[in-house]
Amino acid sequence: MDDLTARLKAEALRLGFNRVGIAPAVSPPGYPNFLRWLDEGREAGMGYLRRNGPAREHPDSILEGVRSVVMVSVVYGSKRPVGEIGPRSGKVARYAWSDDYHRVLWDKLGALLDWLRAEHPEARGRVVVDTAPLLERDFARLAGLGWIGKNTMLIDRHLGSFTFLGALLTDLELVTDRPHETSHCGTCTRCLDACPTGAFDGPNRLDARRCISYWTIEHRGPIPDFEAGQLDGWVFGCDVCQDVCPWNRKAPGGRMPELEPRSEWLEPDLFGWLDEDQETWRARLKGSAASRARRAGLLRNAALVLGARGGVEAVAALARRLDDREEDATVRAAAAWALGRIPGDEAREAIARHRDDEDPVVREAVREAAARSTEDPGGSG
Repeated sequence: MDDLTARLKAEALRLGFNRVGIAPAVSPPGYPNFLRWLDEGREAGMGYLRRNGPAREHPDSILEGVRSVVMVSVVYGSKRPVGEIGPRSGKVARYAWSDDYHRVLWDKLGALLDWLRAEHPEARGRVVVDTAPLLERDFARLAGLGWIGKNTMLIDRHLGSFTFLGALLTDLELVTDRPHETSHCGTCTRCLDACPTGAFDGPNRLDARRCISYWTIEHRGPIPDFEAGQLDGWVFGCDVCQDVCPWNRKAPGGRMPELEPRSEWLEPDLFGWLDEDQETWRARLKGSAASRARRAGLLRNAALVLGARGGVEAVAALARRLDDREEDATVRAAAAWALGRIPGDEAREAIARHRDDEDPVVREAVREAAARSTEDPGGSG
């Protein structure tokens, strides 16, 4: 298998992956930690993690008879940093700037599996890109691709942490790589200290209940009052703990053409988001990782970010969303929340028009917004 393993790795690199390594199909060392994380309720509302928890104990739940896990990584995004943004703009996590990485990696790993089957017709395999209960970062470490940093991200000394991971499971017993045993985080705690919401209460201790990425991507429906005011300008995901990591300072930008950033996701105009029609949104979300949050989630996030800023220039756009009775109740409730934090009569009047709204979710949000507006004439949060 030495020759086959070497040629398989060469083919993976030819397909455009930055790194490739092979891990044995074993129970991942981090599985007990994952179970403790679930026991502590840190998965927030991501119930699928708990439901699929037992399946993550061993990769044979994905492919019966699996012997080897081929792990690949590819750098995403550009070296363009997200700095100060304007009063109309929001921030989107770098991984969603391009076309949906799931499809890109799935196609390339599928081509790698086809190559393997051509070499060994009897080989069985399955491709995984966030699509099966596999602890990818654990297997990436076992395959020698890096260590798991204090922010729970896989870090490669040369590539940094802005990398997508994918896996090819096979029943062939390939030559495995030495696991990455050491951590190179040292005494650095920049990722933990920089988190805007304090989602880390120690190294490798992420609480999704306080994580901006969870609230802006995974959570459905209205966001609770406190968390709604803590989004820090992010309308999809959050990159803060990676942006401050020293290992990303000299890391390369992405080189895969299929993952080139799409301009509309770099610094989106949130006023425009609120006013765009359904057809425009369908076109924007087609083939985008941001579709995970759906249009309603993204508009909810946009309204909350604008409300937290308290700029009166956002009132008209927010009022139009609140006034549209055909709009999703979550979006309308977020618009009401935002208007309650913006000073001036125009915002208060927009809220007052909906004191008796037919939708109970909107009506409750309007009631709370009106109370806040009355208590705090300045509209500050």
